[in-house]
Amino acid sequence: MAVHITILVDNQAGPGLTAEHGLSFWMEVDGKSILFDAGQGRVFANNAQTLGIDLHRTDAVVLSHGHYDHTGGIPWILQAAPQAAVYAHPSILKESYSVRDGVAKPVSIPATSRASLDQAGRQVVWVTGPLTLFSQVELSGPIPRDTDFEDTGGPFYLDPQGVQSDQLEDDLALWIPTTKGLVVCLGCCHAGLVNTLHHIHRLSGQQPVHAVLGGLHLLQAGRERMMRTVTALRGRTPDRIIPCHCSGKEAVAELRQAFPEQVTPGYAGLEMRFE
Repeated sequence: MAVHITILVDNQAGPGLTAEHGLSFWMEVDGKSILFDAGQGRVFANNAQTLGIDLHRTDAVVLSHGHYDHTGGIPWILQAAPQAAVYAHPSILKESYSVRDGVAKPVSIPATSRASLDQAGRQVVWVTGPLTLFSQVELSGPIPRDTDFEDTGGPFYLDPQGVQSDQLEDDLALWIPTTKGLVVCLGCCHAGLVNTLHHIHRLSGQQPVHAVLGGLHLLQAGRERMMRTVTALRGRTPDRIIPCHCSGKEAVAELRQAFPEQVTPGYAGLEMRFE
């Protein structure tokens, strides 16, 4: 299976492209075109044009979770590619806040994106369990939280007062089998990297993981979490780890120290091919 993935949006960008706090991947898999997340919506279309990518060809849009920095481009893409189906967990529509020191910052899906999904109607496929998107392109559905050292990676709440914790049950991952193993795509990995890989390991019939790419949300990870994450990865070290977006500079440095041959930080414009 030929898999071609280009990073359209990331916190870092290559020459001629624009960076943004967010994430978006363009994926071409056996003749199908998938937009995995849509960043905040300000740069992904221009970056795609610069890279020679025609977003009008989009067959499917996959939303890893509902935060604004992954769902802001929904109105643009649904107007440009009205044929595209949208795959997401229904909880992407909930209100969500990051509350620090009593100050609440809304991080929910933007109102314009919510309205576009409402207008799309039956084009939206609500993902409440594992799902096959296209032939051998799989969605994890909600990810069980099995480990005792991983959390959502931030002070996320369902209310601005910071009373009701948001466990981000909408967090999901996409994975594709290749001849060398699974290619796993992550948005922010709020379920935890180890939880996510364990879940996909079970769903795939224990296939090895060849590559992991996306946001790892280890920005706030403490020492114990990092140590236990590295230990877990040593048990089934992917051949390639491409941390993006919210992974955190210190966490990426630790991963590069532990896996110097495998880790390559991602950036807008990075292209990856898998067979």
